[in-house]
Amino acid sequence: MARGANLPAIAAFNETVVLDAVRRSPDGFSRVELAARTGLSAQTVTNVTRRLLDRGFIREAGTRSEGSPGKPRTILRLEPGGAHAIGVHLDPTVIACVLLDLAGAVVAQAHRPSPPDGDAAATLAAAVDAIREVLQTPGVDPERVIGVGVAAPGPIDAERGVVIRPPLAPGWNDLPLRDELAQATGLLCLVAKDVTCAAVAERWRDPAGASQDYAFVYYGTGVGVGLVLGGEVYTGSSDNAGDVGHTLVDPEGVRCSCGRRGCYGESVRPYRLVMQGLWSGVLTPPPGTAVVQGEDLRLDVETVDRLFSELAAAAEAGHTGAQEIVDRSIRHSAFFASNLSALLDLDRVVFGGPSWARVAPRYLDQLPGQLAELDTGVLTHGVAIAGSAIGDDVAAVGAAALVLDGTFSPRSILR
Repeated sequence: MARGANLPAIAAFNETVVLDAVRRSPDGFSRVELAARTGLSAQTVTNVTRRLLDRGFIREAGTRSEGSPGKPRTILRLEPGGAHAIGVHLDPTVIACVLLDLAGAVVAQAHRPSPPDGDAAATLAAAVDAIREVLQTPGVDPERVIGVGVAAPGPIDAERGVVIRPPLAPGWNDLPLRDELAQATGLLCLVAKDVTCAAVAERWRDPAGASQDYAFVYYGTGVGVGLVLGGEVYTGSSDNAGDVGHTLVDPEGVRCSCGRRGCYGESVRPYRLVMQGLWSGVLTPPPGTAVVQGEDLRLDVETVDRLFSELAAAAEAGHTGAQEIVDRSIRHSAFFASNLSALLDLDRVVFGGPSWARVAPRYLDQLPGQLAELDTGVLTHGVAIAGSAIGDDVAAVGAAALVLDGTFSPRSILR
C-alpha cells in the first residue's frame, strides 16, 4: 500500500492514499487506524478525511471500540455513490456500456448491436446512445460521473486516443475515438486496448492474496491476452501488449491472413469455428449461401455470432461433430497457455470476454487436464485455469475501472 507524506503541497496525493485505504477495507477504518496504515500524522489524517467527507467520497459509519480506554472511535467507510465512471467496450459484435460506482460495482448497463458493416460513425452513435442511457440511471448524479473509459480492439495510439488498424474492424482505421466521444458526451475520455481493460477488471475485483502473475485470455470476435505481472497490469512500451494472435499452435492448421498456418487467433476465433461447422455440416448455412469445402464465406458479425451460439449449444447437447470442433480449439488453447505460462512463469490463466460464456463449461472441464498433460517439466508449479466471474462485460468494467484508478489511485497521481 502506498504511504503518504506530511507535506501540504501534495495534499491531493494524501487524499488518494487515504481514500484508497478506505476503499480496500470493507469494514472501514478509524482515523487512528488510517494514520497507522498510511504513515500520515494524526493531524494530516484529520484534515484529509474532513475534505473527503465534504466531497462525499467517504462517510461516517458508526463507532467501534478498539480495546483502549476512552470513547469508541468513529469508523469511516467508502461512499459508493460519491463518484461514478462509465466504461464502454467496442467489439465488432456488440457495444457494451456500464456505469460503475466508486466501489467498482456495476449500477447500470446498456448494450447495443454493433453495425454489421462496421461503420465507424454508426458505431460511435450507438456508443453515445448507450452512454446517455446509463447517465439517466435513477439516483445517479451526472455531475458525479468523472469520465468515460473505452475498451477498443488494438492496435491503439493511447496518447492520442486513436484506434489505428484493428484487423477485425477495418472500418475503424485511424478512428479518433477519444476526441469524438468527449465532444459528443462532454465527459473526459480515455482509450485503452480491450485486453488491457479485461485484465484491469479482473485485478480490480481480485480478492486479497490472489495471484500476482497471470494472463487473461480475452475471447471475443478475436483473441488477445491481458497480462498482470508482479501484481501490476502490463501494457508494454506503446500500451499494445497482448497481441498473441499469431502465436503458432498448429503447424498443419488453417492458413492465417499473415500467410502462416496454425496461428492461435485464427485457429480459435468464433468465425473459424463457425466455418468448420459449416464445412462439416454441423451448422446450417444462411439461406442462399453455397458452402464449398475449404473456402471461407463473407458472413456479417451477427450471423457469425448466431452460428457460434448454435455450435456451442450443439456441443453441450452432445453432438459429436460440434464437440470435435470445440475440443480442437481447447487443445490449441492448452498448447498456448502452456507455452505462455512457462515463458512468463504464470500460475493462473483466466478466460473471459463476450464469446467466452458459450464455450466455458466445456473449456473448464477439459482445459486443466490437457494443460497438465502438456507440462514437460518446464513449469515448477501448477497452473490454475479459471473463468472470469465478471461476465461478458469484463472489458467495459475494466475501462470504467481505469477511469476510477486514474482519478483516485495514489500510483496514478505520481505518474
